[in-house]
Amino acid sequence: MKLSDLRPAPGSHKAERRLGRGHGSGRGKTAGRGTKGQKARTGGKVHRAFNGGQTRLSKRLPFLRGLGNNTEIFQDDYTIINIVDLDLFEAGSQVTPASLIEQGLVTAVEGKGLIKVLGNGELDHALTVSAHKFSTSARAKIEAAGGSVEILPVRVYEKTKRRKDNAQTPEAEQQEQDQGAKE
Repeated sequence: MKLSDLRPAPGSHKAERRLGRGHGSGRGKTAGRGTKGQKARTGGKVHRAFNGGQTRLSKRLPFLRGLGNNTEIFQDDYTIINIVDLDLFEAGSQVTPASLIEQGLVTAVEGKGLIKVLGNGELDHALTVSAHKFSTSARAKIEAAGGSVEILPVRVYEKTKRRKDNAQTPEAEQQEQDQGAKE
């Protein structure tokens, strides 16, 4: 066995077609490109958005900038926890996002986000549950078991554009004038 004896397994390597090498090759003259036309020429490619001469879709759409408010990036994604999942905790314990991560109910990334508790299942012992949102059935079941519900505040970011809240309303201006007249 020598390096020069190495060959690919029979049938694994197929010889490529040698196009445009004369009539004797069986693929001479037009070389399998048909006759004339854009695709027969060198460098002749049809644009992937080409629509047969009709104005292409990208040209027909209006020039819209940015994303609308109805897109998913503006939605709040809540991680769902059910009442059934809270059975893992001992009676009287505090259920927080950090304790949910320790129990393996949510990932570390989900624990940093928003959490909502839903009322699927039953609870037979008292717990103090802290989350960002509760369904009405979940709240009722936790409180019926003798536990309590604590709503965590959701971080609200101030608007970056100038707001008109700084400009006083005519009623506020009138009150200030009345105060000045009394003094």
